Amino acid sequence: MNTQETTPPAADPVFILNRDYLLNYTIDAARRIEAMRTGDALDALEDQPPHVIARVFERLAPGAADNILKNLPEALSSRVLNSVDIRTGTALLSRCSTEQQESLLANLDKGAAKEYRSLLQYPENSAGAIMQPRVVALNQSVTVEAAISQIKRRKVSSLHHLLVLDDEMRLTGTVDIQRIALADGHETLASLSHPVKTVVEPLDPREDVVAKLEKHRVDVIPVVDIDQRLLGVIEGQNLIDALRENLASDMQTMVGASKDERALSSSIFSVKKRHPWLQINLLTAFLAAAVVGAFEGIITKYTALAILLPIAAGQSGNAGAQALAVTMRGLTLREISMRHWLRVMLKECGAGMLNGIGIAITCSTAIYLWSRSSGLALVMALAMIVSMTIAGVSGALVPILLKRFGLDPAQSSSIVLTTVTDIAGFMSFLGIATLLSSMLEAG
Repeated sequence: MNTQETTPPAADPVFILNRDYLLNYTIDAARRIEAMRTGDALDALEDQPPHVIARVFERLAPGAADNILKNLPEALSSRVLNSVDIRTGTALLSRCSTEQQESLLANLDKGAAKEYRSLLQYPENSAGAIMQPRVVALNQSVTVEAAISQIKRRKVSSLHHLLVLDDEMRLTGTVDIQRIALADGHETLASLSHPVKTVVEPLDPREDVVAKLEKHRVDVIPVVDIDQRLLGVIEGQNLIDALRENLASDMQTMVGASKDERALSSSIFSVKKRHPWLQINLLTAFLAAAVVGAFEGIITKYTALAILLPIAAGQSGNAGAQALAVTMRGLTLREISMRHWLRVMLKECGAGMLNGIGIAITCSTAIYLWSRSSGLALVMALAMIVSMTIAGVSGALVPILLKRFGLDPAQSSSIVLTTVTDIAGFMSFLGIATLLSSMLEAG
């Protein structure tokens, strides 16, 4: 009996060697796969687990990765999208046709598919909305001979500049095609490239793109993400066409014909947008008041608590607002997505705790000098640490959760966060005071 035919793939020595090579020498493997024909690349990858293929995809240049993804079995492609970094997956999907995108997303769980669809959409007047995601870019270590071979295999109809990437898929430069054609075949693209004059980020407004086109006198501008990873390019002609197509919608925006509130929207429109949230805010204020009311007895007995209560709530509110601002910026600029919730939460938890310790030292010292009560100083110190830690976690999670449930984080995060931080400040301060009441002096 032929043992090779009956050996399961996971126990096959060749399979194990390939898997270990792809995992331990990912960058070198990616360069070799880029140089292969699509069929050979598929043979090397399609039997591997999704997480192994995902590691390679995160190091593959645009074009090679797209061709392989399109030709992998659909179920495997979807599992790879579940395993890759969210930004890598979004870039891969953006270079697929709409039909291919929907087909791949249909095999993902609803949460992941919703997140990808959100990241694939850009505001109407942004650079991302008018960029061309299908680009020709190669690694800087590729030789001229190999570059020409890869460009020919991709059947590019016209190309003036070749974009050059490093091993982290960051944009490092550009090379004129004429220079490649005249160079020695053994020279690397790194030795021929020159710095890119200017780049834009996908959420930059069209006006900024136009200004950079005029300032630098270029006909193509690369679009990169926050880590300088290439997402696409904007061609001058495409920008002109987009400006022409959106002229009518711009006119409507100027007269306030929009679903979103503008600075000059009518008072009635503003009230419709804002009033429901004010009513919710009133309800949450009553909730915070109810928390304070629950500790009425201890506040009556130890009147100093009433004086210090605003400090506890105020500091937790400030800490939460800082965490909220950073998280909102990350969501807006797409530095983070909902997949990063745990990392963001743990980071803000640590920041809140350390800030709480620093504030606790200062605050408790001041309270001791004022009241000469070590018990009151200890209560405030512990309350600061607890409430600011909770505030940091809340500031990170509130906008992410609101976005997860389809609400607008920019509009409603501050109201929800204010409620959480007020209650956290009151509960921690008064709760700890209740537990340590034997250390407090009445009056």
